[in-house]
Amino acid sequence: MSESLVVCEVDEDLVKKLRDFRFRKETTNAAIIMKIDKDKQLVILEEEHEDISPEDLKNELPERQPRFLVYSYKYQHDDGRVSYPLCFIFSSPVGCKPEQQMMYAGSKNKLVQTVELTKVFEIRNTEDLTEEWLREKLGFFR
Repeated sequence: MSESLVVCEVDEDLVKKLRDFRFRKETTNAAIIMKIDKDKQLVILEEEHEDISPEDLKNELPERQPRFLVYSYKYQHDDGRVSYPLCFIFSSPVGCKPEQQMMYAGSKNKLVQTVELTKVFEIRNTEDLTEEWLREKLGFFR
């Protein structure tokens, strides 16, 4: 590993919020958007959204800066069952600063392990975040 790769810690309040989010009772789509506080080298909460579609969620993401998302998605299976997978999405748009890119990429695994998520996806263009894209990604977990 490169000496310049910074792996950021995860804010304790954020860890608690993410654990609570995992066990939420609501049945709507919801998201937590996280960013890195570069000065503190800490993953922190940026925004929370209730009842938000993938299409609306992509409009909340900066086009030129990376972000981490945890998205609770109401997934209607082909056989009629409904599940609520918790998806981790790393938005890493083309055109971000390389140092930012490295800081986020280096911190991604620690965040995923901290929150104990298994459905981990990455997008390189915020326009890719659509319902169709998410359903296709989740189809691999059936």
